[in-house]
Amino acid sequence: MSTEVRKNSQIFQDSNNTYFPEDETQISSVVKELFKKNQPAEVIGLGSKSFIGNKIQSAKKLSLSKLSGIIEYLPEELYIKVKANTPVELIEKELEKNNQELAFEPIDFGFVENGKSNKGTIAGCLSCNFAGSRRFKVGSVRDHILGFRGVNGKGDIIKSGGTVVKNVTGYDLSKLVSGSFGTLVALSEITLKVLPKKKSSNTITIHTEDKKLVNELFEKISSSSSEVSGAVYVPEEPKDDSYNQNKEMLFKFNDLKFQGSFLALRIEGDKLSIEERIKVLTMELELQNLNTSILDVHQSVPLWKKINSLELFENTKNNLLRAVIPPSKGNELIQKIGNKFKYYIDWCGSLYWIEVKSNKNSKIIEIKRLIIELGGYLTIVKKSNEFDYEETIFTIDETRLLISEKIKKSFDPKRIFNPGKMYRGI
Repeated sequence: MSTEVRKNSQIFQDSNNTYFPEDETQISSVVKELFKKNQPAEVIGLGSKSFIGNKIQSAKKLSLSKLSGIIEYLPEELYIKVKANTPVELIEKELEKNNQELAFEPIDFGFVENGKSNKGTIAGCLSCNFAGSRRFKVGSVRDHILGFRGVNGKGDIIKSGGTVVKNVTGYDLSKLVSGSFGTLVALSEITLKVLPKKKSSNTITIHTEDKKLVNELFEKISSSSSEVSGAVYVPEEPKDDSYNQNKEMLFKFNDLKFQGSFLALRIEGDKLSIEERIKVLTMELELQNLNTSILDVHQSVPLWKKINSLELFENTKNNLLRAVIPPSKGNELIQKIGNKFKYYIDWCGSLYWIEVKSNKNSKIIEIKRLIIELGGYLTIVKKSNEFDYEETIFTIDETRLLISEKIKKSFDPKRIFNPGKMYRGI
């Protein structure tokens, strides 16, 4: 152990071989020591997303839990700079004071894993790059990252970007780090773009079992000028005790006139603007010929919170898949899925969350092949106890795997950070 690490050993390492650096310099010292000894480590924060990906075989852990807090927040400049392991909820509470928000709507995986809310840290959010329902309008997590600081696998402190929205100096490394699941950099600081919150929101629900109609409506919504900020389809659950039958109880709202499957559209803005756009959408989508309900802001906000918290899959013991496809292929996929699985569709037809029974690994392979054929990709977000790990967690082809290997070597040549988390051997 180096002199610097030995001097701070009470801070750095506990009896379980977990290091707890308090700042960027200490992270660098620990990683340099790990690099020298060829010792890999699992990078962890609050652990809210630790169940995603392959199991990591390493004796050491690098906990970034002490790097928490807001460094700088300038509401008028629309950015906030925070330590990497600042809880998302703390950031949201601070933004709320100035009526601002993280527009990409961080996904809350707490309900899926433990039955209660846990949005985790902003570093975990960036590492997964999973955005909520507004994604098809405002972009993903990576599109809201202005810059970051961190430590690479050699112990070098690196930085990318800045604190302004328009920053074109050099290559934007945040695009590589986003979605890398902690395999490239131990993040220490993140700067985020924030946006003003909309004054209000209403949700139109269209009650239909017609899957073809759903895809037609998604297509019309995506080309509409009415600025729909959420479009999700929640079908009926399979009549199968292997799935938790919670849909009707979860979406029990006073103004929801009908039970069963529904397509929900969110319209945000001031009250007058919302009213005008509802009129336009009624004409564009021919809603006068369909069974519809309109939820006011007090019902609209909790509905979308439930969607972005994946509460339909609360405490599931089954496999949970996340599939992204071109919207034009939606009709094929929805017909193939039928009523065999519990699922819902987000991002105006692009994102599918699919729950597959715990003992149906062959079905996962079948769905994955179909997604690839349709030009999409699939992630096995949560694995059942029966999952056999024969199937890869993340979809990747040979070319992209080769590129991923080169990127990993560039950032982390000795595979110190989360080895094998995404792809075996990387």
